[in-house]
Amino acid sequence: MKIVVIGGTGLIGSKVVERLRKRGHEVVPAAPSSGVNALTGEGLDEAMEGADVLVDVSNSPSFEDQAALDFFDTSGRNLAAAEKKAGVKHHVALSVVGTGRPAFAASGYIRAKMAQEKLIRAAGVPYTIVHSTQFFEFLNGIAGDSGQGKMIHLSTGLMQPIASDDVADALTDYALGAAVNGTVEIAGPEKAPLAELVQRFLTAIGDPRKVVADPKAPYFGAVLERDTLLPGDGARLGVQNFQAWFGRSTFASRGAAA
Repeated sequence: MKIVVIGGTGLIGSKVVERLRKRGHEVVPAAPSSGVNALTGEGLDEAMEGADVLVDVSNSPSFEDQAALDFFDTSGRNLAAAEKKAGVKHHVALSVVGTGRPAFAASGYIRAKMAQEKLIRAAGVPYTIVHSTQFFEFLNGIAGDSGQGKMIHLSTGLMQPIASDDVADALTDYALGAAVNGTVEIAGPEKAPLAELVQRFLTAIGDPRKVVADPKAPYFGAVLERDTLLPGDGARLGVQNFQAWFGRSTFASRGAAA
């Protein structure tokens, strides 16, 4: 099969491209750096020609409310037009566990993801939307975005983070399977409060900052309920817990050097 991966040079996309090629498929890693831009439409028709499956793991370069909405709305419409023209048979999109839940109503970024999903459902192309929990790789970014002082206030809401390798494994399997015309969920094998996980990460890399567990601390603009970030029953679970992921990550050497 020919498979186009939008965002195919990024953290998740590059891993999906590698896995699909190892399984014998023709894969186009589509990104602005390779001349394919979902936001402007540049190169989309050429990349999609003869494609059977499209996997979209692209993300907005800005988390500002309107910028994120504009990105997902414009790129979503461009992708729908190009894949219908090419006769794509399966659209696989990576999204976020918790999208559509009431606690996320205050999050502009999640509202943008909801708009993206609405476009996918209305496009008329068979689809699978993969709701993922947060990636272990982004724990550093969560800590960095939560304050520059010695104390970081973070939510006590539970999360079940997943390694990017496990995300890529799941997306590869879904891309090669039949469209479900609905949503599936993926998550890591362990759950813990967000504040606790970030503190564990900071301690592991030798960062002296301390996390304050704060039930009212916002996460992407939303105050979390206890289960907002958790998958429901039947989610596909990854194999790497925090310890296994950290030991393989580039952060491990930083911890050892600290």
